[in-house]
This record gives sequence, C-alpha cells and structure tokens, in this order.
Amino acid sequence: MAKKNNTTDKLTIFALGGVGEIGKNMYVVQYGNDIVVIDAGLKFPEEDMLGIDLVIPDISYLTENRDKVRGIIITHGHEDHIGGLPYVMKHLNVPLYATKLTLGLIENKLREANLLGETKRILINADSELKLGSTLTATFFKTNHSIPDSVGVCIETPEGNVVHTGDFKFDHTPVNGQFADLQRMAEIGQKGVLALLSDSTNAEKPGFTPSERSVGVVLEDIFRKARQRVVVATFASNVHRIQQVVNAAIATDRKIVVVGRSMVNVVTIASELGYLEIPEGMIIEPEEINRIGADRVAILCTGSQGEPMSALSRMARSTHRKVDILPGDTVIIAATPVPGNEKYVGRTIDALFRLGAEVIYSGSNKGVHVSGHGSQEELKLMLNLMTPKFFIPIHGEYRMLRKHAQLGESVGVEPDNIFLIDIGDTVEIQNGEARKAGKVPSGNVLIDGLGVGDVGNIVLRDRKLLSQDGILVVVVTLSKQDGRIVSGPDIISRGFVYVRESEGLLDEANRVVTSTLQRLMSENVNEWASLKSGVKDSLGRFLFDQTRRRPMILPIIMEV
Repeated sequence: MAKKNNTTDKLTIFALGGVGEIGKNMYVVQYGNDIVVIDAGLKFPEEDMLGIDLVIPDISYLTENRDKVRGIIITHGHEDHIGGLPYVMKHLNVPLYATKLTLGLIENKLREANLLGETKRILINADSELKLGSTLTATFFKTNHSIPDSVGVCIETPEGNVVHTGDFKFDHTPVNGQFADLQRMAEIGQKGVLALLSDSTNAEKPGFTPSERSVGVVLEDIFRKARQRVVVATFASNVHRIQQVVNAAIATDRKIVVVGRSMVNVVTIASELGYLEIPEGMIIEPEEINRIGADRVAILCTGSQGEPMSALSRMARSTHRKVDILPGDTVIIAATPVPGNEKYVGRTIDALFRLGAEVIYSGSNKGVHVSGHGSQEELKLMLNLMTPKFFIPIHGEYRMLRKHAQLGESVGVEPDNIFLIDIGDTVEIQNGEARKAGKVPSGNVLIDGLGVGDVGNIVLRDRKLLSQDGILVVVVTLSKQDGRIVSGPDIISRGFVYVRESEGLLDEANRVVTSTLQRLMSENVNEWASLKSGVKDSLGRFLFDQTRRRPMILPIIMEV
C-alpha cells in the first residue's frame, strides 16, 4: 500500500463510459492529485442517433484536471477500449501504456489521426510496474480474451489496492498458449483487494464460456465439407479466430484472401508483431481469386455485425468491387450479433441465401463462435481469487451489472459493499469506508464526420423531426415601406408531401400564411420573430388538422 499524502485525501473511482451500456469503456481512479485512466473506447450509435458515426466519452473532467492525469492504461486492443484515443489524445496529451499488440493497433490509429509523433507511448507487459504520480502504482496480470496481450490492472493506492479485470474469460486451452495468470491473481487477492472492478458482459449466462480452441475444430470440419469457396466473417480484432481460420485453410490446402480495411490492418499488424503465424505465400490478392479453383480459396472478411459498408454486406448486395458471392459458396458468420445489430445481420444472411450461398451462423451452428467474456462461474472464480472488500460491476448494460452484483453476494461480498454505478457516479473510499458521492461531468460526445461534439440533443431532435414528417420552407418578401407582401408566400416541401399530388393542400397553406401575416400586420406586429412564430403556429395547426403530421416549418421573411 502506498503512503498517504494527506489525511483529507480520498480515493475516488468512477466510469466515464462502459456502465449501463456496451462500449466506450473508460474508468478513472483518483487519489489526491493523481489520476489514472483505464481504457478510452468508443461505441457505435444507437438507432435514434441519426447520422452519427461514433460515440465517445465526455472527458471534460479529465481535461479540466489534465495536470493531475498521470497516464492512460489500455487493457487490450478492442475498439470499445482503444477507439476513442484519436479524439481523447488531441485534448489530453498524457503517456499511454499498453502491451505490444495493443500498442501496435493504437499506433495505427494515431498515425491516421496525425498524432503519432506527439503522443508518448510506453510498452508494458504483465511484469511491468508503473509509478504514476506520488501516490499510485500499477502492476498487471495476464488474462484470456478474444485478442492476445490482454491484461488486468492492479492499482496500489494509499487506501488499498484497486483491481480492474479488463475483459476476461478463463480459457484453459488458449489458441496462442498464453494462459491466464491465476497464480498472480491469487497473490493479489492474498495481499488484499480494496475494490474490484470486474467485466459483467456475460453475467446473465450460467456455467463456463467454452474455449476458443473448440471453434477451430468446427471451422476445419466446415472447410473440409465445403465444395466451393469458404467466406469467413468475424471481428477484425479477434486475432485468435483469424489464426484458426488460417489453420483450417492450411489443413484443407486453401489460399486466403483478406478483404475489408480493418481486417487487412489487423492481419498486417498482428503478422508483423508475431501474433499471427501465416505461411509465406498463403495470402493472395482478391484479383487472384478466379485464377485458382473455388475449392482452394478461403476469404476472410469484416461484416459479422451486418454493418452496411462492410465487406460482407457489400458482397451480399453484389456491390463489392472485387468479390462476388457465387451459388454453392459457404459463408460462415463467426460472431454473435451485438445487441441492436440483429436485424442488420438478419438482412445480410437473407441476402446471402438469395445468392445461393450456404450460410452458417451462430443461430444455425453454435460451434462457430464462442464469447471472449467469462460466464457466471468464471465471474465467481475471479471474485473468489480477489476476495474484494468493495465490488463495482462494470462493462455491461444495467441488467448485467445487477446480475453480477447478485453473483458477488452469492460468493460472500457484503451487499452494502457492492456499488451499481452509472457513468459519472463517483465511489469515494476514505479510511476503509466507501460511499456513493456526487457526479462528475459525463455523457456522450457524438462524432459526425469531422465534427466532434458539435451535434447535440437539439440537432438530433431536429434530425428526428425531419426524418419523421419532413420540412416546409415558407419564403415571403415584405415591403420595407408599408409592410405589405411583395412576393410569396412560396412554400417548398421536402419529405412532407409530394408537391404535384398535393397542390390543393399547398394552395390552402399559402392562403393560411397570407391571412396570418395580414392579420399580424394589421395588429401592428412587425417584429420578425413574432411574424415567424405566428406563421409557424397557424400553419402547423392547419397542416396537422389536414394530415395529422407535424413537419418542421421554417419561415424565411425578407424585406425589400
């Protein structure tokens, strides 16, 4: 335990993302003037976030206290843990700590954002020890996950040790031979864990999560039975799965074509760093597909979530420039849909079947995917190894956090010592006592094109209105001398009604606008804000009475 700076200092733990949601993981441990951040992820937009590309955490608390932030520790290289870094590092230029593969993936992102040169990057491994400020020290332990080089973090503070598990499962036959370090975890538990922050993703699933190695057996069997090409879609970052596709291709004498930008990036980086073993000459270019027999080709691609612009989705729509799906091809979707993506995945599967492919997916064959997250028995094992005094379930939607809390109770954690938090909620620990304190600024920062945070609730509300009932633009020109209408009203409709079939309605709308303006001006109302408001109100009422729709009405008044 580190030495206390000051008797009034306290340990504060909070999440800026990753609780009550899947994605944009970011957790903060603060003691006195020392702050350590764990992970900086993104999440993909929800259905009501119209036009939004990505969502990242609100880091205003960190930027306001940037002189106290000692570094950002990254537990592993998945998008929901590293995807926010190109945006975060622009405002928070602090040291980044990550393992070899994770750092390789991060550097690729920073290079694209032109931040590589100005970002201090420090390579760590499971045996590293980091002094972070005057009061915090970080050590690490190996974990199993669906990407190599995953670690959990133990942060020593003057109050006691805080453990963040990262994403984990207990895989006793890992594909790469990197075993979870149960001995180190047990040692940390024996020294005493004040607070445990643990992955809740599979807290609703009983039993154990099967080994990743079990997928390899299924994949090889499918490859052997396939008479034509095999297309495998999986998460680009699932390096273990990619290795098993390579192994199945070697066993069945197939060449591999890699399709999709993120898949090409990960295969390139992981191969260069030695995390993928791919024989020389095994990978061929998409242009070479038709030069060899269909039974000697395997295509590895992105699109396991049905993303509209992904390689598999474009193949399914026959719009991919280099690869077509042919009748008799076998397509394996080696992933389960992330909640919210089910309909996109379903559409892709339907389209592939229409093209004559044989589609194998998690609903039809349970063996083509296993989770990278531990199920209930593994979560209990982690709790028993760590035996924490306080427990904060993280990384999951609220029902998952709640279920994990119940698992904590079942293995002996005091119910009063379990904290279910939302983003921004702080847990303060002082002299061995913990309580929920206030909130720090938190929320979603929306990224739309090059704009970061310039789209908020009002813009989203307007987009929603536009998407529901369209827009009417009313253009009127008034005389500066006597206020009479010189031209107009002209009404332009977009997304409301088809003009040629609704001339009567729009003529009547014109009359409503004219009479409203004449009435207001006869009452000596000549402020533009009042005129516009009057036009919106009267036209809105008229259109709702006639159509039961509420289009956005945009009056434009000019003077000549």
